[in-house]
Amino acid sequence: MIFNNILLIDDDDDDQEIFMTAIQQISSSVKYHYINSAREALEKLASGEVKPEVIFLDLNMPLMTGQEFLSYIKKQEKLLQIPIIIFTTSADPATIRLTKQLGAYDFITKPSDFNELINLLKPLII
Repeated sequence: MIFNNILLIDDDDDDQEIFMTAIQQISSSVKYHYINSAREALEKLASGEVKPEVIFLDLNMPLMTGQEFLSYIKKQEKLLQIPIIIFTTSADPATIRLTKQLGAYDFITKPSDFNELINLLKPLII
């Protein structure tokens, strides 16, 4: 699938900036939004304020983890069709398995190399 309207849910400002820069280098026509917390994201998604085609979701966040968010959203009739790609530092096979069981579309471990990030995102955007 190709996505043109992306939401990143991640509480790390540096990761948000790197992700946004990578998206902009891949395509200037992609709409990109970020939200710092899963709870705030749920509110904005439920109200229709944000209507992404795909959500990139970090797992390690305070107040509501990415796994809690994923589990909740996949029970919401209005939101369950939005593909959610886990985008986190973890590469733990058990975590990957669990998030896929909860309904994640895909799982991407955050790369340490910027060009690798571009190569991972490019097939999803172009």
